[in-house]
Amino acid sequence: MSNPVYRAERTGLLLVDPYNDFLSEGGKIFPMINEIATHVRLLDNLRATVAAARKAGIQVFYVPHRRWQPGDYDNWDHPNPTQRLIQKRQSFAKGTWGGEWHPEFVPQEGDIVVAEHWAQSGFANTDLDFQLKQQGITHVIAVGLLANTCIESTARFAMELGYHVTLVRDATAAFSADMMRAAHDLNGPTFAHDILTTDALIAALPQAQVAAQDNAQGDAA
Repeated sequence: MSNPVYRAERTGLLLVDPYNDFLSEGGKIFPMINEIATHVRLLDNLRATVAAARKAGIQVFYVPHRRWQPGDYDNWDHPNPTQRLIQKRQSFAKGTWGGEWHPEFVPQEGDIVVAEHWAQSGFANTDLDFQLKQQGITHVIAVGLLANTCIESTARFAMELGYHVTLVRDATAAFSADMMRAAHDLNGPTFAHDILTTDALIAALPQAQVAAQDNAQGDAA
C-alpha cells in the first residue's frame, strides 16, 4: 500500500447503503451485523469519516441499494441469492422506516445521491461513474455496508474503471469476522490501492494535513 494523497477536488466519499435496516436498532439486518459493527465501532467511524470528508471539502456520494417494492424480482430469470433474501425480508422497503436513511446520515445540501443499485455494485446499471466523472473525481473512498458484498463489488468495479480505490476497514461491517477478513485481508489487496483505518484515513485527508502543517509551523516558531 502507498502513502495516499487525497486532493479534495479529486476525491469522492462513497457512502454505501446507510439505511435504518442496516444501521439502526430494530432494522431487519441490524442484528446480523451488530456484533461486528460494535467491535469495529462502525457508527462512530462512519460519523468521523463523513464529518472529516465534509470538513475537507470532499464530495459525498450516496450509493443506495434498491429499496424493495412489491413486484421486485418477481418472474426474474435468475435473481441472485441476496436478491432472493431481500425479496423474502423486504429489506429497505420503500416507504418504510427501514428503507429510510439512518438519521445521522441523511444527505445534506451538495451531496450527490446516485441511482439505486439492484445487486451489489454501485456502478452497475446506475449513474455513479457518470456523476464521478462530472465532478472530476479520480480517487474514491468506500464506506458503509456490507464489507464483502456491496463495498467490495463497488470498490472492485471502481478499480476496473480506473479510479484509485481506498477501503476503510473499520467503517464497514459484515455478518462475520471471516467475511471481514476476506474483504480486507484476502480480496481487498487484489484491487484496492489502500486499505486504511478510519484514523489513518482522517490523518491523510487535506484538512488534517493542513492542521498538521500549521501545528508544525507553530512549534518551529
